[in-house]
Amino acid sequence: MKIQVKTDRPYTVTVERGALDQAGAILREQKGPGARLMLISDSNVMPLYGQRVEKALQAAGFPVVRHSFPAGEENKQMATVMDMYRALAENGFTRTDMVVTLGGGVTGDMGGFAAATFLRGMDFVQIPTSLVSQADASVGGKTGVDLPFGKNLVGAFHQPAAVITDPEALSTLPRHYWNDGLGEVIKHGAIADRALFEALEQGPAQQNAELLQDWEQVVGRSIAIKRDFVEADAKDTGRRMILNFGHTCGHALEKLHGFQGLSHGEAVGIGMVLACRAGEKLGVTAPGTGERIARVLARYGLPTQTAFGREEIVAATALDKKSAGDSLRFILIPEIGKSQIYPLTRRELLKALA
Repeated sequence: MKIQVKTDRPYTVTVERGALDQAGAILREQKGPGARLMLISDSNVMPLYGQRVEKALQAAGFPVVRHSFPAGEENKQMATVMDMYRALAENGFTRTDMVVTLGGGVTGDMGGFAAATFLRGMDFVQIPTSLVSQADASVGGKTGVDLPFGKNLVGAFHQPAAVITDPEALSTLPRHYWNDGLGEVIKHGAIADRALFEALEQGPAQQNAELLQDWEQVVGRSIAIKRDFVEADAKDTGRRMILNFGHTCGHALEKLHGFQGLSHGEAVGIGMVLACRAGEKLGVTAPGTGERIARVLARYGLPTQTAFGREEIVAATALDKKSAGDSLRFILIPEIGKSQIYPLTRRELLKALA
């Protein structure tokens, strides 16, 4: 399956079993002879797939330099990006070369940011291996790092030259990370595709293998949903903000947890439930929608509640990127499959979450 993303720099998302072994052939369409590749991955994924991808790239004639960093959201910081800059500089990389990110959303965000800013910009390619990155993070050109006082507060829009997605890479995911990734897929169904949401409501909740059988189609649909929002608003100033459903409170919860213990998908899931309950109180969201989302999250082992109070959560949204002064461009869903941007102040959000 190939999905075209038509931004100011169009690119193709390849979703295909065995695509890891075709990475070199796919990239040969992007880069001519002589280009060098920096393969960036973390300490979990590099041992699993680094040698395999490197072999595929070298078979297509690309010289490859590998760079690994410690896995974990807590390492998504400027010091880690600085190590990437150092590796690029010490190995003599130029703007005619390319960064290849292999891994989850943290790897794609940081490796993409390094590519966007080193020498004022060089090409990069995403090879996502986690559920979150395959279904969501690898498409759209958002790159960046966390700061101690907020998530993704430093970054750049930098569209990849290509995205290479191999559903078979998900076979090594622990159950927890599989379920975690479904948070973003559930979000896509909630904001734009009622049929996808209903399929997840009824889908197998127990075995990775059962889900994996249909994952090529599921991830393809999820990518197409995100593609439509990205094409309409590449710089996230209008309609694309709808993709942040659940993220205002979700990012606040990640911050409150110190970016440890609560994963991104788990935080977004709780954020979606909170957003729906606020929407129901505001009269925008159909009654029972929050409970319906909570049930499907629980079906896949995702939490639906938090021990933090509403005052703490709202206070932690102070640096939310969807802020405009004291107002938030909050995302609500009138019903499953439909969504809207709803401006409200933090005081109004606090009251709606009561």
